[in-house]
Amino acid sequence: MMRSERRGRRPVAAVAGAALCAVLAAGCGIRTTSVPVDAGPAPSRVPCTMPAPDATAEPRLSTAAEIYLLCNSQLVTVDRTVRVQEAKSDPVTVAVALLDELRREPPGPERQAGFSTEVPSTLRVGGPRAGDPKGALRLSAQPEDLTPEALAQIVCTYAESEQLVRDGTVMLGGPGAYAPRDYLCTAETKASPKAVPALGVFRLS
Repeated sequence: MMRSERRGRRPVAAVAGAALCAVLAAGCGIRTTSVPVDAGPAPSRVPCTMPAPDATAEPRLSTAAEIYLLCNSQLVTVDRTVRVQEAKSDPVTVAVALLDELRREPPGPERQAGFSTEVPSTLRVGGPRAGDPKGALRLSAQPEDLTPEALAQIVCTYAESEQLVRDGTVMLGGPGAYAPRDYLCTAETKASPKAVPALGVFRLS
């Protein structure tokens, strides 16, 4: 009698065990879906920050300056040391020194922090031509022919210098017979350097 009861219970136990495993598998597994899920962009681990340079080791004729580089698709300032004294130098000398820093490939620590530059290594800058407004600077390429990011770097870097700002704007021209334009560096320019606002065009006399 005991054997027949045990035999009767085994199929029931097996069915119950199989059902329990199915429930556990459904509860613990991850249900697949064919619908793509947008979790947003992955958080960036690039810090975009650099330690302040040690000014004590620099020559007396050098001065600290801020230039704008690209990092995480934005303009971010980096401290550099230029071999000019801004207050005692003419605007063209200051413009050349700052452009030299923008043209340089960022050194290793800056690259590791995520910084880069779009300013061409061959770009040069000079003073105004005859008939140009006072304070105008002429680049070796038309400003509008540069990438928007490169132009934004130049405009915002020059805008940090009192020697190169005229009524809050930076006046840039190119090698052609075109009049220079006034460019403004704004918070929007720094956040989205793909669009650099040009305020106006000055007619050549």
